[in-house]
Amino acid sequence: MLGSGRVIGIILVFAGIIIGAGAAVWLLTGMNEGTLRGSGAALGFVLIFGVVVLPLIGGGIYLVIQGRSEAREMAGIHQQQELLAIVETQGKVKISDLVLQLKSTKDGVVDDIHALVGRGLFSGYIDWQSGTLYSVEASKLNGRQTCPNCGGQLEIAGKGVIKCPYCGAEIFV
Repeated sequence: MLGSGRVIGIILVFAGIIIGAGAAVWLLTGMNEGTLRGSGAALGFVLIFGVVVLPLIGGGIYLVIQGRSEAREMAGIHQQQELLAIVETQGKVKISDLVLQLKSTKDGVVDDIHALVGRGLFSGYIDWQSGTLYSVEASKLNGRQTCPNCGGQLEIAGKGVIKCPYCGAEIFV
């Protein structure tokens, strides 16, 4: 139930506002009619607003903020899923095409690729000269000594990444 926290938060804020307004009218009416003294009104105000209204509004605001954060996170996950589906379906795709299809930036696409590699969900390589992303099965790359792009000797560049020093292709394993 994505977004339910945000909806509940909005409901809590409105409930807090309505209860607060009702309590304020009730306390003011009691003071104007003379059935409520100042000390009783102050105590009622502190109890109603401090124990009921403020926690409702505060909890509601917290849930709204959390709901927005979850929505942004889910949008990022959805974009990574879409990128993975495109690359796995096509086998090779230009990064510029991914940028257009995903309505993202080049840096955003590269960051998503690195995130997928870090999670072990993608293996392949990028040919930076042609700007093409290749999906290659991990079994074909593990233990590989030469670049699938230019045939040059490979060097380990980091966790899960092998970089060709000749053409600059990054191979993700």
